[in-house]
Amino acid sequence: MPSNRLIHEKSPYLLQHAHNPVDWFPWGEEAFAKARSENKPIFLSIGYSTCHWCHVMEHESFEVEIVAGVMNRLFVNIKVDREERPDVDQLYMTFVQATTGHGGWPMSVWLTPELKPFVGGTYFPPDDRYGRPGFVHMLEKIAEAWNSEPDKIRAHGDGVLQGLRQASFSSLSPDSALKEEWAKLTAARFIGSFDETNGGFGSAPKFPRPSVLNFLFRQAHHSNNKDGVEKACFTLRQMARGGMHDHAGGGFHRYSVDARWHVPHFEKMLYDQAQLLVSYLEAYQLTKDPFFSAVAEKTLAYCFRDLLSPEGGFYSAEDADSLPNSASTKKLEGAFYAWTYGGLEESLGEELLPVFEKTFEIEKSGNVPAAIDPHGELTGVNVLIFRRDADTSPKVEQALQKLFLKRAERPRPHLDDKIITAWNGLLLSALAKAWSVLRHEEALDRAEGLVVFIQKNLYQPGAGTLLRSYRQGPSTIPGFAEDYAFLIQGLLDLYEATGKESHLSWAWDLQQKQNELFLDPQEGGYFRSTAADTSILLRMKEDYDGAEPSSNSISSLNLIRLSDMLEDGKLREEASKILRQFSGHMEQSGTSVPQLQVALLAYLHQPSQIVLSGALKDPLLRQLQATLGETYLPDKLMLYVNTGEADSFLKEKLPALEKFETINQVPTAHVCRDFSCQLPVSTPEDLRKQLFTQT
Repeated sequence: MPSNRLIHEKSPYLLQHAHNPVDWFPWGEEAFAKARSENKPIFLSIGYSTCHWCHVMEHESFEVEIVAGVMNRLFVNIKVDREERPDVDQLYMTFVQATTGHGGWPMSVWLTPELKPFVGGTYFPPDDRYGRPGFVHMLEKIAEAWNSEPDKIRAHGDGVLQGLRQASFSSLSPDSALKEEWAKLTAARFIGSFDETNGGFGSAPKFPRPSVLNFLFRQAHHSNNKDGVEKACFTLRQMARGGMHDHAGGGFHRYSVDARWHVPHFEKMLYDQAQLLVSYLEAYQLTKDPFFSAVAEKTLAYCFRDLLSPEGGFYSAEDADSLPNSASTKKLEGAFYAWTYGGLEESLGEELLPVFEKTFEIEKSGNVPAAIDPHGELTGVNVLIFRRDADTSPKVEQALQKLFLKRAERPRPHLDDKIITAWNGLLLSALAKAWSVLRHEEALDRAEGLVVFIQKNLYQPGAGTLLRSYRQGPSTIPGFAEDYAFLIQGLLDLYEATGKESHLSWAWDLQQKQNELFLDPQEGGYFRSTAADTSILLRMKEDYDGAEPSSNSISSLNLIRLSDMLEDGKLREEASKILRQFSGHMEQSGTSVPQLQVALLAYLHQPSQIVLSGALKDPLLRQLQATLGETYLPDKLMLYVNTGEADSFLKEKLPALEKFETINQVPTAHVCRDFSCQLPVSTPEDLRKQLFTQT
């Protein structure tokens, strides 16, 4: 089968297009030089391997010889995996959103040979339909305009880039006060948009957006306003009862197309699993309701079963589309997860089907309304969603296990087996919390194994730098700001959960390297990419807390934690510069930056300082750790001394820690606040009493 240049790439998304008749180039100098030498505009197509509409546009246009012929004749064509190159994606997505009012993938952008955008959009059908211009029509009109007025288009591209530059740099206000009232106002806005019936915030489509739940938990902790906690927990409960949750196999789909969390977009992303794990574990800490811990356990099981690589890293995603059966040739969205009534009858039998029907909203003709299935891919099937009045029964789990085994006979969705540093950093935080809260031994083992995998495959110790991803070997793409930020957060969480000083010292080293590569020394905050890549015409700073939190939000919290742990005032000052730089967003559009306001709250409130002293393997020390895991203490600062492990890093940074001694060789806990410590304790009961006075 003929192939193009993408055949030499490692990205599953690029390889999906390696046999297109389009003469695709990867992002790089070869393509740029061709565009310059031939004075041709560039067609840039950005997507990712589990993107449904990316598959549609490929099938309708990029696989078609006639369409490919037009593309090859008129343009230099470049394919980019947004997950490999988030910096390229962010720059041109900002342009598309600014000029069209919306964004998404596949993203289609036309550039001058100098890489300046002048026309952009998302999905284009092959011909005029859905109120969108046809793709071939767009290609021909754009080429005609370029051939007739290239200088005018170049001048337009210059203006576009200048406008993006002005819009992306907010001025720093070093003297402005950081106000907790911004967080209160943001919480009120979220609560005001709360769906009292279905949970969630706003209308359909509904995205999980864990940073919102994270923020509401913390804002309630500091304001003693439990309304946010109740609404966040109700949202988590409704998501887990809905079709967005994979009841048979565990894990969560990307988002719900309807308000009830019933019919999802079926792809499963690692970053969703990681962040929702933290949300469900924190809901369990706050409520002690085993419903939340059970969802977390099932999500962990999904990650370990279906996303864990043999080497110890975790894969990126599973596709929404799959073949309905082995005889089919056309993939359908949700085919792996949905059930006909006849399929349920055959799988469950007379004993279990009645119980199952009482629990889930099963219909003989299917339960997906046509209004939310415009392409008819879910006609006649059921997407499992709990009935409002259903009570669970032991037989329900038995039925779900039968369905899980039966479903395993179907063709599986495509697995994107790319291992992304940033997303694995998010999961590292979740695994650390699963150990802290549930004492989940496998989570701890997988966390330690993940650190080893990243050190071996995604870290360059000589340079002290990270790589972006791994697939059949490390990629050549350097890590971005979020790769450093999310991994540093995971290492700090794992240090606090385990006391292993190597995690803390590596987090410190990575923070120094992140500052060296990405920090804006004038205004503060982190650029997403380094200055070394000259193909990025505009280095941008990430600030929106969307499906993933922004690198600046997580970095500001990392800086605060490291500063408080290691008494480094310079790091705290860098955190304050980030908060001040984006203070206008917190004040005026706080719902766009909830995770940044988590950092704001941490900056404004003195943390509880907890020092554990004693050997890490001592059963009593582990009991003290477990006691801390029971309690929701979002701003606690954990340090370990006299562990019996190599602890030269902390001794060098904080010589005063020597005063925290074990008592008669018995592990002890010291609970401090405002630099004043209570008496050391050595039993979980006494520690629990002291923590209660701190919350």
